[in-house]
Amino acid sequence: MPVEKSTAPLADVVICTYTDARWDLLERAVASVQTQSVAPGKILLCVDHNDELLERCLATWGPGTDQPGPPIEVFPNRFAGRLGSARNTAVERVTAEVVAFLDDDAEADPTWLETLLSVYAEDGAVAVGGAPLPNHQIARPGWFPHEFDWVFGCHYVGLPEVREPVRHLIGASMSVRTDALRAVGGFHSDKHDDMDLSHRIAAAHGAAAVVYEPKARIYHFVHPERLTWDYFWRRCYTINRGKVRAFSDMGAAGNIRAELEFARAMVGSVARKLLRAARGDRDAGLQAAAIVGGLAAAGVGHLRGRVDLRTGRLPVSLTVGLEPR
Repeated sequence: MPVEKSTAPLADVVICTYTDARWDLLERAVASVQTQSVAPGKILLCVDHNDELLERCLATWGPGTDQPGPPIEVFPNRFAGRLGSARNTAVERVTAEVVAFLDDDAEADPTWLETLLSVYAEDGAVAVGGAPLPNHQIARPGWFPHEFDWVFGCHYVGLPEVREPVRHLIGASMSVRTDALRAVGGFHSDKHDDMDLSHRIAAAHGAAAVVYEPKARIYHFVHPERLTWDYFWRRCYTINRGKVRAFSDMGAAGNIRAELEFARAMVGSVARKLLRAARGDRDAGLQAAAIVGGLAAAGVGHLRGRVDLRTGRLPVSLTVGLEPR
């Protein structure tokens, strides 16, 4: 039986932004939160080291502006790091029981927040993520495997299609109980902040505490560049090289189980696509090759990251977390 809405916790929504190039997308992101079926307590808009953008945001949503829906607070990232630090800056201002994060190049479905919050009421989750669906600007190339949509931050084949615990949430659409996030010291990574959050919460509360709800949908803008082979393999390489530092910084909470499970699942995907290719499906053959190439790039990135970490050449994260409380 559905739980009454009044039993669900309240949430503040955080949007972090860093470039004027996304201004139109940012406006749409904010508007999508203003019209949610369950309104957030407030919208926290953190501008990441861009004074001109900060002024523009203040002029649009700052004090004295006439805005529908929940109040909006606009402020700069006060730490040296980037996305993880911007989110930490916003977390310091959160007053609701739950904090939800939406990317500045994504639009939330009208029931996005309501759906996320229902999981806390019904399942007792500690962190809940939703499904970012791709908002493509050009036709998707046939060679690009849906199993690798994580390359541009979207729901991919292999994630659950029904509500289920997962190892990693996707940062474009995720939420967490505020006290639990503060207890683990907030975010400790810039490029892997979602993975960092997922691992630390799972270590503190158990794997079942991190839940993926694909019905909580957002629509994530996919720039045409992100559908190129050059972006694809570079992303596979750099993400997995950088993960080595993130896992090291997590201590006992860090592990590569999710990555190994994904790699094993890709063996089956490649086999199925090769069978389709043998029946004349050219795109399936190209997708199988892309999966093999992506896994190879990821593996090389991981090995390079381990060498660089050991020799002190892997950059230290500028986002170091918040004082736990």
